[in-house]
Amino acid sequence: MKYLANVFPVTLIYVGVGVRQRGVLREGFSDKQTELAQFGRRTTPLTLPPFQIEDDEGRQHWHTLLKTIEQKLVLTEKYPGMLARDLSDYLYARSTGHFASLMALINRGCLRAIRSGHERLDEDLMNQVKNDAAAEAARKELEAAIEAGLLTTHPTSPAERRRKSA
Repeated sequence: MKYLANVFPVTLIYVGVGVRQRGVLREGFSDKQTELAQFGRRTTPLTLPPFQIEDDEGRQHWHTLLKTIEQKLVLTEKYPGMLARDLSDYLYARSTGHFASLMALINRGCLRAIRSGHERLDEDLMNQVKNDAAAEAARKELEAAIEAGLLTTHPTSPAERRRKSA
């Protein structure tokens, strides 16, 4: 990889889970060799943490993400608010706020919707879609918190914010 980065005018992007822990960004076999290695000094690790919904700002980011995805969907029966309003809490619980889990779930849901002729996403259809093991393992706890009213993905409306501040 170092050779490619030195010889060709390209930017290399390594994507994956646990890239640093697996030693992909490390040269040498000992800590001393790693300290002196050039490759580790030429890379910048970036992370994408899961979306959080504990505050209104986080809920707004989640809502914006779903609205953006919703606009890009190619389903004949899609409608405004299908994801951002009607499936927001459901999709958060199913994906645990992780972007990759969310996108896999939506992609698989769209495929099932098209193949079945349903042409829209709803809970009944999405319940037939499998998601990654990590998201499914954490799903029950999030669903319980959402059903109990302890968590929501819906941002506070401007009218609610005014009422609370008054």
